[in-house]
Amino acid sequence: MPTYKRFIQHVILNYIIGSFIAVLLVGMIFVFSTLNVAHYEILGLVKIIAFSSVIMIACETIVFRMHLRPVHRFFLGNQETLKDVEAVYIRVHHLPNLSVLRIVGPHLLGFSIPATVIALWMIHTGQLTFPFYYVGIACIGACLVASMHALVEFFLTMRAIKPLLEEIRDRTYQQYGLNLSLRGRVLLSLRHKFQLSATLIGAFPLFLFCLATQIRLERLEATDSSSYWAWAGTILIFGVAFAYLGGRLLTREIEQPIHHLLEKMNEVKEGRLNSNASDLYSDEFAELVEGFNMMIEGLKEREEKNGQLLDSYFATLAAALDARDAYTAGHSLRVAEYSVLIGRKGGLNETDLDLLRKTALLHDIGKIGVADAVLLKDGKLTDEEFDQIKMHPVMGESILRQVEPAYAMAPYLPGVRSHHERYDGKGYPDQLAGEDIPLFGRIIAVADAYDAMTSDRPYRQGMKEEKAVMILEEGKGTQWDPYFAELFVKEWRRNKGITADSIGISTRASH
Repeated sequence: MPTYKRFIQHVILNYIIGSFIAVLLVGMIFVFSTLNVAHYEILGLVKIIAFSSVIMIACETIVFRMHLRPVHRFFLGNQETLKDVEAVYIRVHHLPNLSVLRIVGPHLLGFSIPATVIALWMIHTGQLTFPFYYVGIACIGACLVASMHALVEFFLTMRAIKPLLEEIRDRTYQQYGLNLSLRGRVLLSLRHKFQLSATLIGAFPLFLFCLATQIRLERLEATDSSSYWAWAGTILIFGVAFAYLGGRLLTREIEQPIHHLLEKMNEVKEGRLNSNASDLYSDEFAELVEGFNMMIEGLKEREEKNGQLLDSYFATLAAALDARDAYTAGHSLRVAEYSVLIGRKGGLNETDLDLLRKTALLHDIGKIGVADAVLLKDGKLTDEEFDQIKMHPVMGESILRQVEPAYAMAPYLPGVRSHHERYDGKGYPDQLAGEDIPLFGRIIAVADAYDAMTSDRPYRQGMKEEKAVMILEEGKGTQWDPYFAELFVKEWRRNKGITADSIGISTRASH
C-alpha cells in the first residue's frame, strides 16, 4: 500500500504542476498579455477561470477514480484470481494513455464549456467588451493548452507507474510464482509517441503565437484579418510540416536500430548465433550494440562448451555400453559414422546430421537392461532370449525419456525405438512399414546391419564386406529402406579400394 500511496501523491503533484503551468500560467499569460483588459474586466475573467477550473477538477477527479478503480482494489487485497491481477497489470500500463484521454476529455471540456458559456453571457450583458469571436479563439487556445498539458502528463505518468508495476510483479510472483510481462505486446508504438510529441511541440508555439498576434494586431488596427491569416496560415503550414517531418525522421532514426536488434534477438531465440548486430551507430545505440554482440559471443562460447560436453556425454554412454561386450567394442561409434555418411549423401543438413549421429550413438542404449547371460551368450539365442533382446529399442526409449530436460532428448527417441523396424513391416517393436518408420530409424537400420554383419561374434566370424553389401542390396525394399540402402551400397562401391581415412568409413576387412 505505501507504493500505491506514493503513486497517487506523484500523480496528484504532477497534475497540479501541469495544470498550473498549462491552464493558469500559459492560459492566463496568453489572455492578459494579449488583450487590453480594463480593470473591471480582469475580475470577470478571473471568475470565469476560477469557476471553470473547479468544474474541470471535479469532472477529472471522477474520471481519474474510475481509471484507478481496479488498481485500487488490487492494493486493498480484493483481487482473487490471476486473471484479475493480469488485468490490473495491463490497466497500469494503460494509465499514461488514459491520462491523455482524461486531459483532452473531462479536463478540456470541463473547463472550456463552462468558460465559453459564462464568457458569452458576460459579453452579451456588457460585463466584457470583447467581440464574440474572441471566445472561439479562446477555445482554440484552450485546445492547444490542453494538448500540451496532456503531453506533459503522459510522460510524467510513464515515469510514475514504474514502481507500481514492480510492486504488482513482486506480489504476483510471491502469490502465484509467475513473472508478469506484456510478452512483447506494444500498447503505444514508439512511432506514434515520437511523431505526435514532436508535431505538437513544434506546432503549439506557432499556433499560440499566431492567435495572440491576430488579437494584438486587431487591437492596434495594424492590418485586417484576411491579409494577416494569409500570411500566418502559410507560416503555420510550413511550421507544422517541418515539425511533423522532424518527428518522422527522428522516429525512423530510433526505430531502425531497434528493429535491427529485435531481428537479431529473434535469431538468438531460434538458436542462430552466427551473426552479430551491425555496429553502424555513433550514439548510445553503439553501446547497446556492443553489449549485445558481447552477449552473443558469450552465448557462442557457452554453446560450444555445452556442445563439447554433450558430445562427450553421448560418446561416453556409447563406449560404456560397448564395453559390456568385448566383441562389439566400437559398434556404436561405427554405426554413427555410417549413419552420418548415409544422411549426408541423402541431403540432410548439418543440424539433422548432428542429431542423427547422436541418435546412432545411443541406438543400443536399451541393451543396458538386458541380462548379461542373454546379451553375452556365446551360442544361438532361444526364442525367449531373443524376445528379451527385441525389447531393447523400447527400453532404450524409456531410459532416454528419464533424462531431463525432456525436450532436449525428444529428437533422439524415434530413431532409438525404430532402428529394428523393417521396411516391409515385419520388424520390431511396432511393425511399422515404409516411410511410416521414422527417418533416423531407417538410416540407422542400414548402418547397424552392415556393422553387425561385418563384426566378429563369439559364435561366428564377421562376413566379408562384399557379402554384407550384397545382402544389403538384396534386402532393399524388404528389410531396409531402398533409397538409403542404395546410397550406402553406391558409396561403398565408389570408394572400394580407397583407404578408410579418405572415405570416412571404418572397414574391418582385415580383422
